[in-house]
Amino acid sequence: MTDPIADMLTRIRNAGGAKRPRVDIPASKLKVEIARILQAEGYVQGFKLVEQTPEGARTPQKFVRVFLKYGARGERVITGIDRVSRPGRRVYFGHDEVPPVLAGLGISILTTSHGLMTGREASKAGIGGEVLCNVW
Repeated sequence: MTDPIADMLTRIRNAGGAKRPRVDIPASKLKVEIARILQAEGYVQGFKLVEQTPEGARTPQKFVRVFLKYGARGERVITGIDRVSRPGRRVYFGHDEVPPVLAGLGISILTTSHGLMTGREASKAGIGGEVLCNVW
């Protein structure tokens, strides 16, 4: 797999479209931090690290289990999630250049020298970075 972050976002998008209560994603530190930001911003109910042994495998693998959030009438909370910076095209913004997502209704997740944070937090802290994805 060349882009594990795009795989994570696609799994979340597909699970939301199928109205699944949760989705399992192969774990990494970066994916755990993305899940933490999504939970802190209210886009998912929560997440936890799970260790499972897949069929035919001998050693257990770690997964991030993301519990999706839906509205009162079953509408999705995450209506859109897009990968911005890809392995073939990296996108960087300075602290004063981070564009608002959907006129401020969504968030952008940046990787900075101070770790992963939202675009608003990065602008407030006065640091820029690589834009991983936009969520609305």
